[in-house]
Amino acid sequence: MIQFVAKVGRNEPCPCGSGRKAKRCCGVSGGPSEESLARAFLAHASRGAARELRRLSDAELGELFEELGGLPGVDLSLQVALPKLFSPALDRLCDAVADDDPDPQLLDAVTGAIDVPTERARLARAVIARAEAGAIDDKLASAALVDLASESRRLVRAGLLEAVAVRVGVARTPAGVRLAA
Repeated sequence: MIQFVAKVGRNEPCPCGSGRKAKRCCGVSGGPSEESLARAFLAHASRGAARELRRLSDAELGELFEELGGLPGVDLSLQVALPKLFSPALDRLCDAVADDDPDPQLLDAVTGAIDVPTERARLARAVIARAEAGAIDDKLASAALVDLASESRRLVRAGLLEAVAVRVGVARTPAGVRLAA
């Protein structure tokens, strides 16, 4: 897999694909915003991943996308980064996960607040790193990159649930450590 490092000069084309110079694009006078760079990185990474998956059958693709739910258990870097200050909704989700009774509407609300392009790009970089290290299969990594570049929240939601479960002590880290009790 090729890793894309988004670094662009002011007079180069904007990585968002608009065709304009970076200094005149993405609403930032100094060049593209961090969010625009994250979106460009996701788009680039998912194109290569989609090429790798194009020969798979619908059944094989379905199996790969079902496996995404277990991916955050492979490595801490594949879990969503929880904010340092918890919102009331995230506190309620932590309590619900600790009680083994997560509310789907609450999970959707917290996922919506945490699901931003920069977090998706961070997860994509972690997926690429884990695939390059041989910790996850290349096809599963490609499915994860396609999922992260799409409107789907499958991997983000799974990463959030795993991070919360580890945080409240319901699950162990991939190394087997229990962080909270």
